[in-house]
Parts: sequence; structure tokens; C-alpha cells
Amino acid sequence: MMRRTSWWHWLATVCMAGLLSACGSGSDDKDPTVVEIAQGDPQFSLLAEAVVAADLAGTLSGAGPFTVFAPTNDAFASLLTELGVTKQQLLADKTLLRAVLQYHVLGAQVPKVSVPVGKAITPLQGGIFKIDSTTGGLVVTDGRNRQARILATDVMASNGVVHVIDKVLLPANKTLVATAQSLPDFSILVEAVVAAGLVDTLNGNGPFTVFAPTNAAFAKLLAELGVSKEQLLADKALLTQVLTYHVLPGRVLKADVPVGSAIVTVQGQTFTVDSTLTITDGRGRKARITGTDVLASNGVVHVLDTVILPKP
Repeated sequence: MMRRTSWWHWLATVCMAGLLSACGSGSDDKDPTVVEIAQGDPQFSLLAEAVVAADLAGTLSGAGPFTVFAPTNDAFASLLTELGVTKQQLLADKTLLRAVLQYHVLGAQVPKVSVPVGKAITPLQGGIFKIDSTTGGLVVTDGRNRQARILATDVMASNGVVHVIDKVLLPANKTLVATAQSLPDFSILVEAVVAAGLVDTLNGNGPFTVFAPTNAAFAKLLAELGVSKEQLLADKALLTQVLTYHVLPGRVLKADVPVGSAIVTVQGQTFTVDSTLTITDGRGRKARITGTDVLASNGVVHVLDTVILPKP
């Protein structure tokens, strides 16, 4: 919950500004809207300006209900530095501003107790983000795999609820292929995807789940098969079969992995995942999932330490 001193400061501010129909006790008391909360608290002054500049004040003053993840002024200041723009430039880019702000809004009221931890959350803008519970509290991972801490929760409004965050969230701007290309540990995987002619497929709408072997995993496979990288990349039929065995139709985050059940791949065969996040492939070989939930615009990536293989 918001610190007691901050809450009373907010209440005093909105009362003085006339945002409540009445202050004090009585049947005329009315909670402010999510927009009025932003307008009534100095720590959200940049958010309030952005909402007005994006022509979203009317929408967010509607009946809702909404859940708003509200970035503080410090969060917006950090974003300006990250993007290398001024506040005036950001507020003037209405298309970007609307996309970013609507990425912070859910079309339902979701208090802290109902946050679907580890699950894909779809905001009004589209795309997804997720929220994890850590020892330091709740942390949001946005579409670009940036993280924001939730500083305060359950600030109730007449048309929803506000949670306070310390970083502006941004929607995904990279496909699965572009995500792999941006990470040096997947350079051989990228070469393999290109050689197999799967770039267009994995740049498509999807969504897909990709279990992505690292360069070290491919090096182990080459030794196991007794072939060179060039020989593997030249065998398009084998390469396509192996790579599509690493892809699932649909977005499956770590929290939704069906432990112990057969998982059907795009290639058509199955593998299983146990409670330690170890995969058993079609040949009885084991691979550990060493990283999870790398988000992309058209799916999610989980990292493998071994290339998995379907039955021959």
C-alpha cells in the first residue's frame, strides 16, 4: 500500500483541488477517477500531462473499470534519458505516447491480490507483459524485457485501481528472430534459422514459443553427431526437422509449461518437461532450461543448454 504520509498528502491535494465532490464523511463522498488521482498527486504530474497530450483523459475518466500501472515523474525522467528525447518531443509524438500509455492500462480492475503472477497480461494497447513476485516485491517485465518495480498497490479509484511503478513500460519492438539476433549467445541458432529458411515463419504473427539452444549447445551437438557446423547447416531437411522441434504453436510462459505432460511441437513430435525444468526429448536425451520468459512481439523464448532431437 502507499505510505501513510503520501496517502494523506494525496488526499489533501485532491480535496483542495476540488476533485472530490465532498471531503469528509457522508454519503456524498466519492473516490476520484484514475485520471484525477494522477492529476492530484505531484509525483504523477508528468503522467497527467502525457494522458492529456495523448487525448486519453476522457477514456480513462470513463466507467471502466481500469487498472493503471502509473509511472512516477522519476520514471518518466529515466525514460527521456533512455530514449534521448526531451519531454516536449515525447509529448508531441501522439502515436508513440498513446501506444505507451495504453500499454500501462488493463481493461479490468485487478487489485494486488488478483495479479496473475508469472502469466501473460494483455493491456489495452495489445502485446503482453508479466508480473513476478520476488523477495523485493512485485516486478513487471515489459515487452522489451525491461523491469519495473511496483512501489505501491491498490490505490482505489471510482473507476478502477492504480499501482505505482518506478519505470515506464514499453511494448515489444523485436520479433523472435530479431531477439535472437540481438543476443550474441544465439548466433549459431540464427545461422541455422536462416539456413533452414525459417526466418519469415518466425517473424510471422505467431505467437510462438521457442526453446533456443545456445552456441555452446550447438557445439555439443556437432561433437555428438560428428559433423561440422557447415555440414549441419547444409542439411536443410535435418535442420528444419530439428529447429521446428524447438518451436511450439502459441505463447507458453514458464508459469504455464505443462510439467510432466507431452508437449506437441510444430515439428509434430513431443517432448516432456519435469519440475526441475529439464526436458526429455524424443531420443531420451536431457536438456536444461537455463533461462525463461524472454519476451518478443510474436512470442517468448526459453534458453536451452542442449539441442533437443526428435525421434529418428
